[in-house]
Amino acid sequence: MKPIIQIKNLSKVYAGGFQALDNISLSINKAEIIALLGPNGAGKTTLISMICGIISPSSGQVTVDGHDIIDGFRHTRKVIGLVPQELTTDSFETVWDTVSFSRGLFGLKPNPAFIEKTLKDLSLWDKKDNRMMELSGGMKRRVMIAKALSHEPRVLFLDEPTAGVDVELRKDMWQLVRQLRSNGVTIILTTHYIEEAEEIADRIGIIKNGELILVEDKVKLMEKLGKKQLILDLKLNLSTIPPSIGSFDIQLKDQGKRLIYTYDTSNEHTGIATLLKHLSELGIQFTDLKTDQSSLEDIFVSLLKESV
Repeated sequence: MKPIIQIKNLSKVYAGGFQALDNISLSINKAEIIALLGPNGAGKTTLISMICGIISPSSGQVTVDGHDIIDGFRHTRKVIGLVPQELTTDSFETVWDTVSFSRGLFGLKPNPAFIEKTLKDLSLWDKKDNRMMELSGGMKRRVMIAKALSHEPRVLFLDEPTAGVDVELRKDMWQLVRQLRSNGVTIILTTHYIEEAEEIADRIGIIKNGELILVEDKVKLMEKLGKKQLILDLKLNLSTIPPSIGSFDIQLKDQGKRLIYTYDTSNEHTGIATLLKHLSELGIQFTDLKTDQSSLEDIFVSLLKESV
């Protein structure tokens, strides 16, 4: 299947010499959710702005739905919806009017039924007659999403969509994103909430210093890089790790009250059975045993440290 977005060797160097993006290549398929993670200033917003035609690239090429973003900008801008970080709306317009006006900007005929459905999906229907100045920050963020969806785009960019939004609203947005994906919409989001990427993304991209250092299927990434730990709460404290188990990747924690064994889940043999046998032979007893899987946040932090 041909990717709906194709990015080849994309770079951006500003007049002062600052390189915001460095030779990025990426293919994005129809109806997938890809999350872009990275520290502030990594280049996430620059990349989105370039794909949307807001910033011109210094080199490289981007096609959306088979059309070049420069030569075919009329087509690509109709295909794309963008929810920027900034809350930019007319304070005196009503919710209904601002969303309906956005649809008209793309040359589409009025469709009150579609606008109604969009507002209801975003829990904005009861606010449709409210002026923007009367809304909370979270509700304004929802209106920004409604505006981006007003022209029925096939590609939706969400730049920090849940910034300043409470947990309940955030989960509602996650549900909406899944619903859009099921309707064939491709979604690219940047986020500082790593649990957000872990919850809804199909693939994870990590950007640092303008470089795309990794793009991977979320499940495969966690299988490949995630570590698992066996945590043993000891009956009696240990002062040191016995030499016979020193070859294991094991740590003594909590003033000798706890042993933590880190192992790779991809290996055929985890070594757990052997470790437990050694502990039994040494007479080391434990009162509790549990396992803990690395989170996406652990993996993210580890990758950023490795790329320094």
